[in-house]
Amino acid sequence: MTTDSAKNPRERYRTQVRDEVKRHAWAQIAEAGVTALSLNAIAKEMGMSGPALYRYFAGRDELITALIRDAYRSLADTVRAAHEAGTTVVALAAIIREWALADPQRYLLIYGTPVPGYHAPDEITAISNEIMAVLLEVCADPADEPRTPFEVLLTMDRGWASGLAASSPTVHRALSFWTRLQGVLSLELAGHFGPMGFDAGLLLAEEVDRL
Repeated sequence: MTTDSAKNPRERYRTQVRDEVKRHAWAQIAEAGVTALSLNAIAKEMGMSGPALYRYFAGRDELITALIRDAYRSLADTVRAAHEAGTTVVALAAIIREWALADPQRYLLIYGTPVPGYHAPDEITAISNEIMAVLLEVCADPADEPRTPFEVLLTMDRGWASGLAASSPTVHRALSFWTRLQGVLSLELAGHFGPMGFDAGLLLAEEVDRL
C-alpha cells in the first residue's frame, strides 16, 4: 500500500481534497440524510466550482461508494481485530454495537434504508463478506448437520455466500447472530428503546448469549 509520504505532492493534495469532500458529505448526511447529498453544495462549501469538484468524484454514486467503502472497511477491520484477539461472541456483539454508536450515520448508511437509485459495486460486497467470514469462524462447528428446514435450504441455495465455506447450521447461527444484532441496533439508533428505560447493551448481550 502506498503511504502518504510516498505520494507526490499532487497525489497528496488529491487525497486531502477527497478526504475533505467526504467530511462535508458526512455532515450533509447527518443533517438531511443521504438522499440530500449534493456535490454542488459541497463544492460551494469548499469554495470550489462544481466542475472542479467533479475532478475528484465523478458523481454522487462515486462519492457514496467511497463513504460506504470506508464504513465497511472500518467495521471489517474492527471485527477481524476483535476475533483475532480471542473475543467471545457476546463481546463481539458489544464491540460492533460500540462501533455503531460511535458514528450512527456511518452505520445507517450501510445497514439502513437503501439509497434510491444506487447500486454498490462488487468491491463493496467483497468487504462485507469479510465480516460474514469472521462470523462464520466464530459460529463454526464442523460436526454440524442440517436439522431444520431452513438449514436444509441453505445446503441447496447459498448464492449470496458461495465463497464462504461453512456448514449450513454454522451459516444459520451466523445469520441469527447478525439479525439479532441488527435488530437491536436499528431499534436503538432509531430511539425506540429510549422511552422503555432499559439497557440496550444488556438486551443485546442476552439475545446473543441465547444462541
